[in-house]
Amino acid sequence: MTKKDYYETLGVSKSSSKEEIKKAYKKLALQHHPDRGGDAEKFKEISEAYAVLSDDNKRKQYDQFGHQGFDQRFSQEDIFRNANFEDIFSEIFGGGGDSIFDMFFGGSRGRRREQRGSDLHYEIEVEFEEAAFGTEKEINYPRTEACEKCNGSGSKDGKFEKCDDCNGSGQVRKIQQSLFGTIQQIITCRTCHGSGKNIVNECKECGGSGLTSNIKELKIKIPAGIDDGNQIRVSGEGDVNREGKYPGDLYVTVYVKPHKSFRREDNDIHIEQSISIAQAILGGEVEVPTLKGKEILKIPAGTQSHIVFRLKNLGIPFVNSKEKGDEYVKIIVEIPKKINKKQKEILERFEKEGNKKFGLF
Repeated sequence: MTKKDYYETLGVSKSSSKEEIKKAYKKLALQHHPDRGGDAEKFKEISEAYAVLSDDNKRKQYDQFGHQGFDQRFSQEDIFRNANFEDIFSEIFGGGGDSIFDMFFGGSRGRRREQRGSDLHYEIEVEFEEAAFGTEKEINYPRTEACEKCNGSGSKDGKFEKCDDCNGSGQVRKIQQSLFGTIQQIITCRTCHGSGKNIVNECKECGGSGLTSNIKELKIKIPAGIDDGNQIRVSGEGDVNREGKYPGDLYVTVYVKPHKSFRREDNDIHIEQSISIAQAILGGEVEVPTLKGKEILKIPAGTQSHIVFRLKNLGIPFVNSKEKGDEYVKIIVEIPKKINKKQKEILERFEKEGNKKFGLF
């Protein structure tokens, strides 16, 4: 089923500011929130639209690739992960509660859910040719991992005691009064962070957190045809969660260095090629650079300066496709700044013959 456009879902335009998008979402959230008798599916639909359009990077990629291309890059959990709904819900309902992530991916409210760890972001720069043909890069980045000493438990000897605040359930019931009446929420216990138990003797290596920060070495495959500013998602290479499990993802933003000769537009490349006046008038052949080496370009007699020729399928490959863009060659006819006496005489005769042809002399 084709998804409804996010802008249309919130009733805003593509030029709307963040504040306008937030205002539209608040109005719809009041109307459709399940705690106020609204439709859960409709609430998820507007929340998904807000999660994307309120995030600069996600909104940029949605505008660039549309729904189909965007969904290929972001899963449902990716869309909602790290989205900030708490401030809005605080303004509407007067308090926090379960995160939007828990609401849509946490199952029943009485059951605790293992959340994934945080996503990480990394930036890398590649050469123009590397982006065109694809390459592999090795990166090093800091990453939170489970402590090897205690296997992520945080306990020195594996001993735990039941959390008194939540009686071992990992959750506590919170009742708040708001303009709309009494709101009852089930939230994660802050004392035990939802585990339902507390450590008796802390691990000295990680201080009881169960986590350590290490430098991760990873090889990243750069696909052929990737463009400047595109992201690569590496699943499971982000930080682990509080319990040393379920790592988030790593997002690698690729920046492409400019080329000294080529200019890229989508999957086409553009270049300028200089020719002499004689070549422009008489025609001939010239060698032009391409991404794969030199190619012969035939110049027809009478070629004008700034005319553009197309070399089919000599551009940038489309990502994960056999198709390629084209190369466009703009001809620049060079006018010599200095000529000798003989050249001048030839040009004068040429000019005179041309004027006779048109009956000027």
